Amino acid sequence: MRISSVGTAYPPHRYSQLEITQALLKRWEGKLDEPRLLSRLHANCGVEFRNLAFSLDVYPKLVGFGQTNSAWIKAAVELGELSANRALEKAGITAADISAIFFTSISGIASPTIDARLINRMPFPVNVKRTPIFGLGCVAGAAGVARAADYVRAFPKEIVLLLSVELCSLNWQDNDQSIANLISIGLFADGAAAVVIAGAESKLADPTKPSPKILATRSTFYRDTEHIMGWDICDTGFKIVLSPDVPKIVLDHFPGDVQGFLSDQNLTQDDISSYIFHSGGPKVLEAMETSLNLPADALAPSWKSLREVGNLSAASVLAVLEDFLTIHPGTPGTYSILAAMGPAFCSELVLLQW
Repeated sequence: MRISSVGTAYPPHRYSQLEITQALLKRWEGKLDEPRLLSRLHANCGVEFRNLAFSLDVYPKLVGFGQTNSAWIKAAVELGELSANRALEKAGITAADISAIFFTSISGIASPTIDARLINRMPFPVNVKRTPIFGLGCVAGAAGVARAADYVRAFPKEIVLLLSVELCSLNWQDNDQSIANLISIGLFADGAAAVVIAGAESKLADPTKPSPKILATRSTFYRDTEHIMGWDICDTGFKIVLSPDVPKIVLDHFPGDVQGFLSDQNLTQDDISSYIFHSGGPKVLEAMETSLNLPADALAPSWKSLREVGNLSAASVLAVLEDFLTIHPGTPGTYSILAAMGPAFCSELVLLQW
């Protein structure tokens, strides 16, 4: 089973971090005890530019969870279709070739789900199997790859589409000036990513193409850490839960997760040529680098993604994966680890071979 292609899509409204910060300072005039704190926090997020689902002047007009979630559905369908078509085109197939869709998001809800709405816009088979996933957050990109790999392992003649759409800007909370909310508003952004994953006996199973094989996956759940990250659901929508302990969780658990995972595959970290990691933020990336004792440039594509588009939650690691497929592919036979962490708290690891 192989990752055949990745397609990303970003909303057209692109702003510098400074433009967003200034707009929020104006929007929250009188609500911030110390306006300079917002500027300082945003300057330290490692983000230089972000794409937003709507222009900055639209957000104050979206009042209440109903309006914002309706806006999320409309934008998610449009962006999801664009990224899915890009991934399918890169793989040289159409939606008609897809047997199953895995859809991940944590920034909005819909029933029928976004994947169902796309079936009415794209020529997917009417008997395509759908698995919408909500609640995994940032880990869902890697978890989605792993669940899709499980599927094509069982059905090796089939091809799967993994789609992640995250519109985090629609969860800005005007009445929450907590440090967690100020940081999240400076860190998270909007975007979509789609991945085509092909079974070993499918028509995309061409060993001559430079696409990585999925060799193994692992999920790890850390008990009693649900307070670390997630949402509190309130009348105005999703209110961020974000603990400053996230980097400590990475330092305490991630090295053991990686070493145990590799050991079970008869490998060590010396066998890994590249790391495809979720762009969680400066402190998270630094904790990953420190915990694995990585070279200074080992996570350069992840840092680049964070600077250029921000943290896209579930879609981030898939955007980094696209960078590797198109710009930094591994030498044939070499190994990579794809990884992300998210609410629960938990981690997901995927072993790839080029």
